[in-house]
Amino acid sequence: MDRGIDETLDRAAEALAATGSVAGTGFWGAVSRVKADPGLVAVYAERIAELDRAAFLRWARVRVPLGAGTALMVAGTIVGLVLQAAAYRLAAPLDAVALLVGTAVLLVTTHGLGHLVVGRLCGIRFIGWFVGPRRPQPGVKVDYASYLRASPTCRAWMHAAGAIVTKLVPVVALGVGWAAGVAGWAMAVLGVVAVVQLVTDAVLSTRSGDWAKFRRELRYAGR
Repeated sequence: MDRGIDETLDRAAEALAATGSVAGTGFWGAVSRVKADPGLVAVYAERIAELDRAAFLRWARVRVPLGAGTALMVAGTIVGLVLQAAAYRLAAPLDAVALLVGTAVLLVTTHGLGHLVVGRLCGIRFIGWFVGPRRPQPGVKVDYASYLRASPTCRAWMHAAGAIVTKLVPVVALGVGWAAGVAGWAMAVLGVVAVVQLVTDAVLSTRSGDWAKFRRELRYAGR
């Protein structure tokens, strides 16, 4: 037990009840301390998960049960792949339209699935799908107790998985478009999407997105 962590978690619980947020309570600082000590993980994982879930229920705009959300994302991925495959059979300009729409669908559906698949392989559980207040892309919410119990390396690669999948989607689509012989304008659109994805990762994700979380968790692996 750690008195400082206990007090911080008590403060976070009070803030959640009063304001619906743990902001300004030192909650995430306490989480960082717990991550650095497996002994503390054994003591505090469940309580941290309870607070994290309560906060999630307050800020997530749209929530979908895990099974239903996963089925929806898998179905969307199948639709996206079918549309991309249709580019081989359709005449212009429908081939380009099918390829671009299929790629857009895959960008929406595969990001969270990447997190989910790698996380489950690492023993991380998830509690549901959501759409948050800052971005419309569906996300999948971890069960924080199982997240804390997973190795730091596993946590890092779980975060990276979604970003990697998102970057691969337009690159693979460029290959499909080249093989299917779609119009140059469609290839240019896919090229722009691929470049924007890379620039966004370099500028934003390394500061506050998936790659920032990847680097954060790897630091625990080195301790």
